[in-house]
Amino acid sequence: MKISEIRLGMSGITVEGKVTDKSEARRVQTRYGQHSVCDETLEDETGDIKLSLWEEAIDMVNIGDKIRVDGAYVTEFRNQLQLNMPRSGKLEVTEKNILEI
Repeated sequence: MKISEIRLGMSGITVEGKVTDKSEARRVQTRYGQHSVCDETLEDETGDIKLSLWEEAIDMVNIGDKIRVDGAYVTEFRNQLQLNMPRSGKLEVTEKNILEI
C-alpha cells in the first residue's frame, strides 16, 4: 500500500518507505505501565506519515533506513494520521542507511 492511500481507521496495513525523521525516545505512562515510545516519519513517493515505535523497535530503525511495516493500524493524533504497530505487527529493516554514524 502507498502512504497516500492510507485512511483513518484502516488496520492490517503493510507499507514500505524510508525513515526521514526520528524523535528522541520518551517515557509515557500507559495502562500497562511506563514504556518508551518514539515518533518517526515514514516516506514513500506518494507522501509521508508519522509512525510510532515502542520499546525495542526504537533502536532497530535509524534515519535513512528503508523499512517494511506489516499489520499496522491508523489513528489520528493532533489532526494528523499516524501509523501504530500492535504487538502482533512486524517491522523489518529492508535497507540500512550505511552512512549513519
